[in-house]
Amino acid sequence: MNDDRREPPNPSKPGTAEPQRDGPLVRNISDTALWVAHYRAQESARPDAVFRDPFARALAGERGAQIAAVQSFSNEHSWSFVARTYAFDRMIADEVRAGADVVVNLAAGLDTRPYRMDLPPSLRWIEMDLPDILEYKERILRSAVPMCRLERVRVDLADAVARRAALSKALIGTRRPVVVTEGLLIYLDADQVKSLARDVHELGAASWIVDISSPVLLKMLRERGGAMIAAAGAPFKFAPDNGPAFFVPLGWQPVEIASLLKVAGRLKRLKGMMRFFAILPDPKKLPPPRPWGAVVRLARI
Repeated sequence: MNDDRREPPNPSKPGTAEPQRDGPLVRNISDTALWVAHYRAQESARPDAVFRDPFARALAGERGAQIAAVQSFSNEHSWSFVARTYAFDRMIADEVRAGADVVVNLAAGLDTRPYRMDLPPSLRWIEMDLPDILEYKERILRSAVPMCRLERVRVDLADAVARRAALSKALIGTRRPVVVTEGLLIYLDADQVKSLARDVHELGAASWIVDISSPVLLKMLRERGGAMIAAAGAPFKFAPDNGPAFFVPLGWQPVEIASLLKVAGRLKRLKGMMRFFAILPDPKKLPPPRPWGAVVRLARI
């Protein structure tokens, strides 16, 4: 296997980079990024793709396809990954057009937006994540040229002190910074999300783009595929009963809520009865007492 196709190292075995074939398929939280990249690669291969990520297949590698293959619930609902990526793309693009000068992507994983989106060269894009996953991505993308000013910060975001220091350094002196957390909050508990929300607010972010799930969806995810993720030390946790309103006391006002089901319906990525559910009117109270997930754009209060 070429060096630039190696899987993310296993943190339990420092210094190793090759996948542990005799170990669990999902070894740590970083491996979930391989899984998500696989779905981006699938969408990119479609003739009617709603986004194209030319790097996703190489980033996902063999392990990404293997993880997806055993996740029957996620394969059945792969539309949700497509819808989530599309919604984040659109909201980020809107923020950049509105004058954002910095995008900080927390738990950036194998995201490739600085390379595949139409971004102004003057934009600063700062990726923060664990050293192993960023080093793996750098190997894969070493010959790729980003569209904007890309920086990478190695930091354990679970370390509140280190996270706040990294965020403070990234946001100081900025005019209209945007923070992005895609696929991160679900792995945190409510107190950790509150701590992160306060940090992002107090350090001056103008907007924050997140994704959240309802308690009913969280229960389904745990029952139908979440055990493998939990065994790797990354159980699904966060699904606020009050949905986007959770963030209001923390200084954030939801200004846009993109239901993943609705987005997937508009993109024609649904099958069978899911197409019917997508055309039902949104309930007045969110999240509804049924499986529900969304990308939410929050504005600083």
